[in-house]
Amino acid sequence: MPLPKAPTKRASRLESSAFETTLAVSKPNPARKPSAAKSPAPPPSHGAPMLKLASSAPLPQASAAAPALYAPASRPAVTALPPAPKLEKATRAKTPRRAATETPKLFVLDTNVLMHDPMSLFRFEEHDIYLPMITLEELDGHKKGMTEVARNVRQVSRELDALAAGLKSSSIEEMAKGLPLEGTGHREALGKLFFQTQLVDMPLPQGLPQGKADNQILGVVQALKAQQPEREVVLVSKDINMRIKCRALGLAAEDYRNDKTLEDSDLLYTGVQQLPADFWERHGKTMESWQQGGVTFYRINGPLVPTLLINELVYLEAPGATPLYAKVLEITGKTAVLRTLKDYGNQKHSVWGITARNREQNFALNLLMDPDCDFVTLTGTAGTGKTLMTLAAGLSQVMDDRRYSEIIVTRVTVPVGEDIGFLPGTEEEKMSPWMGALDDNLEVLARGGTGTAGEWGRAATNDLVRSKIKIKSLNFMRGRTFLNKFVIIDEAQNLTPKQMKTLITRAGPGTKIVCLGNLAQIDTPYLTEGSSGLTYAVDKFKGWAHSGHITLARGERSRLADFASEVL
Repeated sequence: MPLPKAPTKRASRLESSAFETTLAVSKPNPARKPSAAKSPAPPPSHGAPMLKLASSAPLPQASAAAPALYAPASRPAVTALPPAPKLEKATRAKTPRRAATETPKLFVLDTNVLMHDPMSLFRFEEHDIYLPMITLEELDGHKKGMTEVARNVRQVSRELDALAAGLKSSSIEEMAKGLPLEGTGHREALGKLFFQTQLVDMPLPQGLPQGKADNQILGVVQALKAQQPEREVVLVSKDINMRIKCRALGLAAEDYRNDKTLEDSDLLYTGVQQLPADFWERHGKTMESWQQGGVTFYRINGPLVPTLLINELVYLEAPGATPLYAKVLEITGKTAVLRTLKDYGNQKHSVWGITARNREQNFALNLLMDPDCDFVTLTGTAGTGKTLMTLAAGLSQVMDDRRYSEIIVTRVTVPVGEDIGFLPGTEEEKMSPWMGALDDNLEVLARGGTGTAGEWGRAATNDLVRSKIKIKSLNFMRGRTFLNKFVIIDEAQNLTPKQMKTLITRAGPGTKIVCLGNLAQIDTPYLTEGSSGLTYAVDKFKGWAHSGHITLARGERSRLADFASEVL
């Protein structure tokens, strides 16, 4: 684009009358003098509207010359700006802080709480934590060893060291101010950690020995309550007798409940939901159905969909009507897709000679035989068929379908009574006394499948079956990876959540893990139905597209076993 031509003549200056001409658009001010045009008029004309916008008060009439408007005394615009506290209030609202009326509690932690959960320091939200010196001494005495308690103690020591490293100085005064618990990245912990920095001289009742560690902690709690009467001091302990003694002295005590997945085992996810009796009337008008590969699919929408979870089993049994047994295959918004199940109660659909005897067993076999279901949990009382069905499904998919290469069985070696001591032999020989249930079920499966094969045929079949089953110890699972395996974890109710995580994360491509257990038969010390690893896994995996859970209700072992489970 060519540039415009340069001007050929010099520009002329505007005369004084030109200023009057340009200002003729607005109303002329009668108090304005013609000589004001020669004075610096533009600055006052720009300054007057600014004062008018900033202050709602009418401006006074300018009776003096124009420079008088710039005097410091005639600047009301500066004081009329919005006040600064509004900006300060908006900034405070973004940062979480305690309410001025609420006083945070002071929780004194017993040693067993830190041994049980090394992250318990950061589970008390906005409240403060206090650690007596005797607690640190007990932690130091349990740090050696390869047990889970020793590992937890070492982790607690590392967390305490990381918190103490944030101090500006190593003085007692600085330590007495408390260590912010969020200093190591735990944003959910808004309180502070206090260590015992001075000797507590609080006499206990004469019946309590002064040298015992539990009684020294009770003395610390009693002294803190006397020193800080304005706040609530609470002892947190997993020791029941410790809490009883604390309450007997008039002190507050609580159990550490953060490790419990559920407060009541009756609230545990069952994996089964009964459809309402008016299901077809309420969902039949907008329902879509189609068949594919001998399986019927239903697409429903309505008030029932928000209550469903993926891989949840649903059923509808009405007198005089065909029952419906289906699995929730997909949930998209307010629409769910149901798929009918295979009837494993029929002999022609038997799994390694085993057929389902009730509704829950049929649901369990559908999950065990589903190749898209990588993680299955089965819970139920004794004699409900958990191990037998799982072993039959594993043998069918290993020997017949060639879907998995072998079966791996493991369990926690927790004795019911007294420990019998060390066992001789290899790993499998040491584990064989714990696998009596496996041998019993293999005997049932071998007897049902080789009735006409003779003695040699049964022996050959048993050898072939046992060659596909490997018994592994739980102690050597760290670092392993199972490729294309069918893993059975028996007696999973005795696992802690950390042990359960260790086992599940061993699964490689093409591996299926099945956890079996009875939450009413927990033998591991300090483990309850709410804190069991099996409960933890069931609650965390519900709704995942590749996992399923069934709670078996009816016992099928014998009438004696069923009656004993009910009355004993």
